[in-house]
Amino acid sequence: MTAFHLAQVNIGRIIAPLDEPELAGFVAQLPEINALADRSPGFVWRMVDDGGEDATGFRPDERDDMLLINCSVWESVESLRNFTYHTDHLRVLSRRREWFRRMAETHQALWWIPAGHRPSVAEAMERVALVREHGPGPLAFTFRDPYPAPAGAAQIQGSQI
Repeated sequence: MTAFHLAQVNIGRIIAPLDEPELAGFVAQLPEINALADRSPGFVWRMVDDGGEDATGFRPDERDDMLLINCSVWESVESLRNFTYHTDHLRVLSRRREWFRRMAETHQALWWIPAGHRPSVAEAMERVALVREHGPGPLAFTFRDPYPAPAGAAQIQGSQI
């Protein structure tokens, strides 16, 4: 077992409320794609709201009812990349413009966490803010600019957001 896992967050602004017809195709696929993630090699955990099925009940920005969050934990960048781009998730991802508005700012972040840690909505949003404000770095990065897992626990415990 490794000492660190990879956390990921992505946020998106939906084009209509979740119960509107414009989002029906997206909402209908959530159980299938979440189940696919749950059984994917390297999957550790995913954030769910009080309903316990997905994270669509969370609003990471109280001023924006259309902003959704997805946060999960994986064993490695490779396992997350394989799920994202080499499973049926890609089919849904390729349709994202049907359901989500294009965001000018960074909408995702990856970061290393101690194994067993479960990120909060606030922590995930802080990591997106780090990439937006400072670009990719060891505390928050992207698929395009990944950083290796820390060499030891002292690195993570000594870091501050």
